[in-house]
Amino acid sequence: MTLALPAAPAPAPRRQLLVGSIFGATTMIMLTGSMLGIWALQRTRSLDAFDTWVPDGVTIPEVPSNVMLVAFVGVGVMVQWAHWAAMHGDRAHTVLALSLTGLFGILIINAQAFIWFQMGMGVADGTYQAMFYAITGMFVVLLIIGVLFTMVAAFRFIGGREDDRELLAGHAIYWYTVAVCYAGIWFVVYVTK
Repeated sequence: MTLALPAAPAPAPRRQLLVGSIFGATTMIMLTGSMLGIWALQRTRSLDAFDTWVPDGVTIPEVPSNVMLVAFVGVGVMVQWAHWAAMHGDRAHTVLALSLTGLFGILIINAQAFIWFQMGMGVADGTYQAMFYAITGMFVVLLIIGVLFTMVAAFRFIGGREDDRELLAGHAIYWYTVAVCYAGIWFVVYVTK
């Protein structure tokens, strides 16, 4: 009679997506922080030279920037709802929450485009304009990536990968980080000007 050893336990999950989302979140925070640091440096140099930082005739629409900030509260609720619904096996609510997250992302992109249109500045008109478009353009790229991430998460979930909750946790981390980055942009670029 041959005795066999029992099968080894299953390996622990590696959580590549979650770790990748955390690395991506850290990168976003470093990128936004460094760009806001350069903004503050350029603003200080301009004011030290007794020059105006915001060019004459340029008004910054504050209502859309505030709406964008408030919309991130909705984004946070929606991504948390999607993750919670997936954890409880509620497919309909998961898809609804992901759809609303994508809609909020598109709303925020639209608000930023409205701000660009209302300000009516050229990119090469000066230091303020170049910095403004660099920071807000980087932010819009983060938003577009977030909307695409939401679409991928929704399609994967609709496609039958309902047990992939790590994807929705990474998705939530991504959107929370975008919200934190925008809070910094909102305060430095839109409030303190």
